[in-house]
Amino acid sequence: MSGDNLFRPMTEHAVTMEKIVSLCRRRGFVFPSSEIYGGLGSSYDYGHYGVLLKNNLRARWLEAMVQEREDVVVLDTAIILNPRVWEASGHVAGFTDPLVDCRHCKLRFRADKLDEEHCGARPSKRPGETELCDLTEARQFNLMFETTVGPVQETGSKVYLRPETAQGIFVNFKNVAQLARRKPPFGIANVGGKSFRNEITPGNFLFRVLEFEQMEMEYFVPPADADRWYRTWIDERVAWYRRYGLRDSHLRVREHDAEELSHYSSATSDLEYHYPIGWSELEGIANRGDYDLRQHSEHSGTKLEWVDAGTGERFVPHVIEPAVSLERMFLAFLIDAYDEEVVAERERTVLRLHPALAPVKAAVLPLIGKNEDLVAKARALFEQLRKEFLVEYDDSGAIGRRYRRQDEIGTPFAFTADEQTLVDSTVTVRDRDSLAQERLPLEGVADWLGDALRREWRSPKA
Repeated sequence: MSGDNLFRPMTEHAVTMEKIVSLCRRRGFVFPSSEIYGGLGSSYDYGHYGVLLKNNLRARWLEAMVQEREDVVVLDTAIILNPRVWEASGHVAGFTDPLVDCRHCKLRFRADKLDEEHCGARPSKRPGETELCDLTEARQFNLMFETTVGPVQETGSKVYLRPETAQGIFVNFKNVAQLARRKPPFGIANVGGKSFRNEITPGNFLFRVLEFEQMEMEYFVPPADADRWYRTWIDERVAWYRRYGLRDSHLRVREHDAEELSHYSSATSDLEYHYPIGWSELEGIANRGDYDLRQHSEHSGTKLEWVDAGTGERFVPHVIEPAVSLERMFLAFLIDAYDEEVVAERERTVLRLHPALAPVKAAVLPLIGKNEDLVAKARALFEQLRKEFLVEYDDSGAIGRRYRRQDEIGTPFAFTADEQTLVDSTVTVRDRDSLAQERLPLEGVADWLGDALRREWRSPKA
């Protein structure tokens, strides 16, 4: 049976950040952290479905970076490093943003982003545009969190929570190059988790937060090949986002102008996504040159270079870096998947996530939750499927409400045991996107689901 005549798109709707926040809260993707104490600005906890979605995004990234390649290895580095690492990298002296305060409204703003901020006294105006605004001179504000190693703060050693994972890779270059049996070009991917930045103006939900999971890969290449690999990795990363459903209309590449480049970069491009706040960085790809390896060689006294055992050739590799925040990736895929439509004269909210990303792969539902025979059939199918797939069983409430719950968390398929199941041992499978339904024999459901999850998928919104 087809659902083609049952639903129609709603009039063109804007996916607002408010709708995304509401869905995340309603369905348990994301909560404000320590909420019972009033929360903490730009700090969030992830609920069950949020954790599952993040795990799937991380796994797909790792597959593309490592499993599907022969030239990238993985590394998990410490959050707290020797503070000399950050002196050598330039973070202690230069990892700053210009800060201004308003003496009237007591708010703090980035001096270089005033055109994106709102006046505390008159939100329709920018800071400095009204007679009430009294802005201080700009001063530099370091974004690294400081802490102390040792039992007594006064006598302990000052250290920093890492603001990025890249430096942990660079200081391990010699270890990995010796043990991984790779030669340039090769990459090291850090999947070690959190980075921390004491942002001046955090906000916009998950877009800018105090702590975030960073996924970075440093690709070490012969100097003469750096530009070619820089272009290659831009193409690779764009293709990855398209592969998992981000629409071309909401994804673009923007190359940095010379005045935008970081001190270590000879070229940087942002993969930008069209968030509800406008076009903003999703992922960055940088040609870092040999800056980092030379800095750490100079400050540590350890040569970080490649030596060809056969020819004796020596060189300091140049580095191409694709780097992304898992939180921004999470947010982009949620926004891109969010959809609203009218089904049988009722509004439906649905997350059209790629099945490989969906937190739950299928739901198993008895048509009538209090019918013992249907429950027994559905539970048996659920127990079979859960051995291979992350599936969910639900017998609470009307079947329409249960479908809606699954639609809102992005579950691509739902198997329903009904009266016909008791007659011929078949179930109905419902497709999340098309609402089409067909019947399958119970003994064939697991194979069908495995095949369905491996099929090529394209977003209906594309």
